[in-house]
Amino acid sequence: MGHSVDKFFVTFGLLALLHAAFSAAQHRAYLRLNEQEFTTLPLDILLQTVIGLMLACLGIVRVVGQFREIRAIADMENRTWDTITMHSSFCGFNHRGKKLFDEAKYADG
Repeated sequence: MGHSVDKFFVTFGLLALLHAAFSAAQHRAYLRLNEQEFTTLPLDILLQTVIGLMLACLGIVRVVGQFREIRAIADMENRTWDTITMHSSFCGFNHRGKKLFDEAKYADG
């Protein structure tokens, strides 16, 4: 039940934001037609924008689920030093060791 209500919040919030954007564009067009100067948006459009944004954010946060901790130590507690520092990007196999220790050179021996 919780997910469907949260998804409704996301949908309703995004639709409210879309409607507020369309209303703001209409308001600007209306002002241009009447040759009036734009000062600010009407209060109803501002409220609709804020409420839509808050509903969308609330719904998205609740739909996503469990967040992981930001602190890196929470993920690193159970790992050893060898697994932390071993990354494939740090292993370079294309280096001068190939030329220095070429097995074909030492095979004649």
